[in-house]
Order: sequence, then C-alpha cells, then structure tokens
Amino acid sequence: MTPDWDAQRYHRVSNPQVTWGLRVLDRLMLRGDETVMDAGCGTGRLTAELLERLPRGRVIAVDESAGMAEGARSYLEPRFGRRVEVVQADILSAVVDPVDGVFSTATFHWIHDHAQLFRHLYGLVKPGGFLHAQCGGGPNVARLHRRAAALMQTEPFASYYSSWTEPWEFADAATTAARLRAAGWADIDTNLEPAPVVFDGPAEFAEFIETVVLRPYLAYLPSAALRTQFVDAITAQAAADQPPFELDYWRLNMHARRPEPSSIG
Repeated sequence: MTPDWDAQRYHRVSNPQVTWGLRVLDRLMLRGDETVMDAGCGTGRLTAELLERLPRGRVIAVDESAGMAEGARSYLEPRFGRRVEVVQADILSAVVDPVDGVFSTATFHWIHDHAQLFRHLYGLVKPGGFLHAQCGGGPNVARLHRRAAALMQTEPFASYYSSWTEPWEFADAATTAARLRAAGWADIDTNLEPAPVVFDGPAEFAEFIETVVLRPYLAYLPSAALRTQFVDAITAQAAADQPPFELDYWRLNMHARRPEPSSIG
C-alpha cells in the first residue's frame, strides 16, 4: 500500500495542479446555486475557488486520503462554514446526496477502473447534471516514468520492485469518450492537451517529484537513504534536459452531461 499523502507538503508544492485546475474551472458555466461534488479535493486549494463561484451553492469535497481530507477541512471550513462538507472516502464507493455536477482535477488518473468510475459518478449526478474533469492522460510524464522504470532495474533498487504494479491509468481522449458513453453520459467532449512544467532548479524539481510523481515508486524502498538516492538520480538526469527540470505533463479534459429522462431512448 502506498502511504498516505504528505498533505502539508502537497499544499505547498501543488501550484501546477492549481494552475491547470483554474483553467478547467474557468471553462465550467455555473449559475452559482448548485451543489457540486469535488472528486479528489486534495487540501482544498482549488475547492476554495470552486466555492467562490457558488455563492448560493455548496460543495461536497471528497478525498480518499485522511491527510488530504483533514487538510481540506482546516483550510476550507473556517472560510466557508456549512457551504462545504469534506468527506474522506474512496471516490469509487463514495455515497452522497444527488448533486448537480461533479468537478475533478488531477485525480482520475489515480483510479485504474475508469469504466466503473464513470458509472458510479453517473449515479451520483441528477438528470441534466454535469461531469467536468481533468486528469493526466496519454503520454503524461512519460520521460520521467521511463527513467524511473530503468532505474528500478538497477542496484541497489532492483530487489525491492519484484511486486511493482503501476497505479495509474493515463487514458486517451477517444477511449475516455467511449467509456463515458458506455456509462450513460451524453454531450461528451474529451481532448488531450500538453501542459509542460519547468521548475526553477534541482531543489524545487526534487521536492515536487518526491511528493507527487515518484511517491508510488518510493513507497517500495525501505529507507530514507534509498529514497533520496532514487530522487537524486532522477533529478540529475533532468538537469541535462532542454529545458532543464521540465516535466512533460499532458492533461486529459472531459465534459459530459447526464441526460434528462425524456432525452434517453
């Protein structure tokens, strides 16, 4: 099992996720009185921006991580009070009252079974409601993952990765559209976009990849010394890239609507 997120550290380093998420949020048309589920709220930085766009509405913020959920409560409840409810739950099994829509960023790629995910979310949304989301997709951070895969086969790391399985699902736009359609969603729009991130230097790059991208790899290593060695090796390779310390992020955008009963058939 991958250990829980370091929520305090993630809150500090997650500027790329917040920047992408704000662009996704800007594309979402809201009346301002809806109830929206934020699926994978993290520490609530983007949830706060969603709540600002819902002055007469509320948000049910869901995250599987105990650390993230506690961080979100501390960050959101003093500011928004009863307009936000933070729920610690697996998104695939979370049960909430029917919502007007589901919003999510930087989360769905951590869930292997997207077909089940889209079916479950469909059941949580009122007829006419929306799914508006973004996650990693396609060749997301492929260069770093290739380097990590190669490093895993070398000493002193190889013996610790005999049971390694990838925890991601980086789907493409066409596959995602087909899965949404099979789950019952309509008015589907999906696309992939490049979103590279360049860090200021080795310290910033290393802290980010240790906290976010390499977290599943590092969970297999039994000591802090080995984890530091793994991160340092990846960081040294990134220093030679052009530009240095770039992560080749790709984002998968999706928007869909649950049909009204009269439109099904």
